[in-house]
Amino acid sequence: MKMSQLVGRRLKEVPKDAKTESHKFLIRGGYIRPVSAGIYDLLPAGKRIVAKIERIIREEMDRIDGQEILMPVVLPADLWQESGRYDAVGAELLRFTDRNGKPMLLAMTHEECVTALVRTEVNSYKQLPVMLYQIQTKYRDEARPRAGLIRTREFTMKDAYSFHTDQADLEKYYARAHEAYERIFKRIGLDNVLSIESNSGMMGGKVSHEFMAICDCGEDTIFVSPDRSYRANREIATAAWTFEKSAPLPLEKVATPGCKTIEEVAGFLGVKPENTGKAVFYCDAATGELIFALIRGDFEVNESKLANLLKVNELKFADDASILAAGAVPGYASPLGVDGKKVRIVLDRSAAESSNLVVGANEEGFHFKNFNAERDMAESGYTVADIATVRPGDPCPKTGKPLEMLRGIEVGNIFQLGTKYSASMNCCYLDRDGKSAPMVMGCYGIGVGRAMASVAEYSRDEYGPIWPLSIAPWQVEICALNPNKPGVSETSETIARELESKGVEVLLDDRGEKAGSMFSDADLLGVPLRIVVSPKTLEAGQVEFRRRGSRDAELLAVGTAAQTVADAVKTGLAKYNI
Repeated sequence: MKMSQLVGRRLKEVPKDAKTESHKFLIRGGYIRPVSAGIYDLLPAGKRIVAKIERIIREEMDRIDGQEILMPVVLPADLWQESGRYDAVGAELLRFTDRNGKPMLLAMTHEECVTALVRTEVNSYKQLPVMLYQIQTKYRDEARPRAGLIRTREFTMKDAYSFHTDQADLEKYYARAHEAYERIFKRIGLDNVLSIESNSGMMGGKVSHEFMAICDCGEDTIFVSPDRSYRANREIATAAWTFEKSAPLPLEKVATPGCKTIEEVAGFLGVKPENTGKAVFYCDAATGELIFALIRGDFEVNESKLANLLKVNELKFADDASILAAGAVPGYASPLGVDGKKVRIVLDRSAAESSNLVVGANEEGFHFKNFNAERDMAESGYTVADIATVRPGDPCPKTGKPLEMLRGIEVGNIFQLGTKYSASMNCCYLDRDGKSAPMVMGCYGIGVGRAMASVAEYSRDEYGPIWPLSIAPWQVEICALNPNKPGVSETSETIARELESKGVEVLLDDRGEKAGSMFSDADLLGVPLRIVVSPKTLEAGQVEFRRRGSRDAELLAVGTAAQTVADAVKTGLAKYNI
């Protein structure tokens, strides 16, 4: 490929809306171009990278007995109505009506579609297990697209779905898929990926893992033990908290004029935040039911844990009118005296297992001292659970050591779905005794564009990305300096042809740009190996060879340069063939 014919300009200016390095470099390097918020064109250099990532994914999916299919992006709403997700998922699911008045949607995931397919094609235990996968366009009407390809509205995803006779068979296959994912990320050059326990969310199922590329710009928060034996997303992370019990003191009502926040109450009464109880009110966005969470004042409520506990799809903060209607007073609330028929009360372990806390008195300007849940709520209906958000330094539940907080980009996820979809959609098989049973399912996703952006975020320097050989748009770039000078153009093209004959992918910069501009463009393109042909080196019968990201260079004889560099490509690729 000649640079003079390559579509996709390199830009000197940093895009104003680009906040992450990968977003900046993918725009500046001519890999992607914005069409609308969260929607991008993929240019030739970017498409070549994506194609290589997809090839690696296909190889690994085939390796674990996957069969590739292709399902439509546009789906009838009735499939999602069968599973119950059509009304459960919010505005991120793009719904529309076709010209015949039929409700339709743009698929953001394909569980319903693949379940409907398999129930028509598989009906016996003899055909199971089976795994189907696709690499397909998806659409999620994301409210806040950001960071280029890391959070988009339209995206390409590899999604796979496995079907089994029982949970044990699913778990066996799930382990194989987990290993395949680890190989995929290593092969595309993401050595910084951690597999962590995660929240299944709208996908359903009880067991799931996310694959996180550790990166400062990541939008996910991860907690890990120092030895990495414990790894969990903040949404489900827990800690080995211990709470000391002491003898209950008499409940005492005290005046706290103008004190509504934990800090104000603690300061006024001369206690620490951990000696207080914090009241947080939510409502079920679907039903409007009021939810009262009480947690120790030095903790924050983990809304994902709370929603999972109560099996609520979406929580919203309650308004003052709803709080007052339940018998509580905003800013001075506690569970004492609250009508349990009007509100669901959940106490975090920190509040339930601590003694003599300061809590609201449900009266303007007053609090209670010495609240003890077991004594003071003996007649009330409430639930005790872990609904607290883990903090850096909290003790690890496995090792007891202080937990570290990391940021990560989710590049893949896997779920044990169980029978969530097969049962509701009647996707069943006949067992050995001729009895019908719902298939047990798993699903496995990788965001292809997000993977490319994550590599650019992880493998880079201040000048541009440093693509791993396994997914680089080209493996070698030849920079022809002063191509009008005798021998430069001819030598560059000869080496390019020799490399291509050996199966090496070559980009030849034949534009005749000044050296600074040419090398700047080469850095933005991030090609791993570079040959520089110049009049000066040709005088000695040599060319310059260097690796992207290294300051070191070596001189190669013109006659042997192609073979030497081809060998370097072969050696470099070998480490990605896991």
